[in-house]
Amino acid sequence: MSPNGSDRSSRRPMRRKLPQVLTAGLILATATGCSYNWEDFPRLGMPTPVTEEAPRILSLWQGSWAAALATGVLVWGLILWSVIFHRRSRTKVEVPPQTRYNMPIEALYTVTPLIIVSVLFYFTARDESKLLALSDKPTHTIGVVGYQWSWGFNYIENVDGKADTGATPAKELAVIPDKYQKQFPQGAEGVYDYGIPGTRNPQNGNPGPTLWLPKGEKVRFILTSRDVIHSFWVVPFLFKQDVFPGHNVNVFEVTATKEGTFKGKCAELCGVDHSRMLFNVKVVSPERYQQHLKELAEKGQTGYIPAGMEITDSARNSESNQL
Repeated sequence: MSPNGSDRSSRRPMRRKLPQVLTAGLILATATGCSYNWEDFPRLGMPTPVTEEAPRILSLWQGSWAAALATGVLVWGLILWSVIFHRRSRTKVEVPPQTRYNMPIEALYTVTPLIIVSVLFYFTARDESKLLALSDKPTHTIGVVGYQWSWGFNYIENVDGKADTGATPAKELAVIPDKYQKQFPQGAEGVYDYGIPGTRNPQNGNPGPTLWLPKGEKVRFILTSRDVIHSFWVVPFLFKQDVFPGHNVNVFEVTATKEGTFKGKCAELCGVDHSRMLFNVKVVSPERYQQHLKELAEKGQTGYIPAGMEITDSARNSESNQL
């Protein structure tokens, strides 16, 4: 048999198997996507936002994907165009003309990525400045304390309603810069809650302690650590920030818009039990939130847990503390 004949015979089994392979691939793709909700497609894998600030992050995510898809379509189109219209012909075997040092094309290759990066940088910087903006007087302030291997929450609130309690700065919160302590509520004696890796949410059994938030009211989070770098991430907030030991204190504010219990976790590899640094966020009505604070006080959890390592005043107030 001629070599060409053997080549043709070897291709026939592959051609017979091709429909089977395509059918199997279609079945696999369909089976894995049976539970997919097409209403979730516009979010491109992001969870449903539950804060006033999260839609801005979602919009930036969607815009980045749209830009990436447009760039990909253009590149794929050019590749396919070259493959189809510049393929080697069976009758013409000569080498086609070679183009070198085409200045307009090389300038295009340089300018286009710069434009893309500049546009992405502009929208990222614009949204970041909005997301990290702080109000003059937040409705609530909560100190989030990361430690190996769980989380603690200091509710800096005037729970008893008396203006004379909490007048003396709490030594447990000494790591927090003065400019944030000056914005604490007057008479805030505070209550706290904390967890260990074995802590469970009593309602749904999810691992980790539960952070309570009021719906529709702005909450300021002050992030501190007692040992190593952690990262505070509430998944449907679409937002996370690192929790530093020492004098770098990250601060941000959110306003929850949806009641429910949501999952949070540490997003920074912080040691052997990093995967167990889980927590829950329970968003309730403002009335139920105030009731929960009183319940903590009734259990004797008044005051605060230590927020971080002891440092000098000069180091604590030396930086902007906003990364």
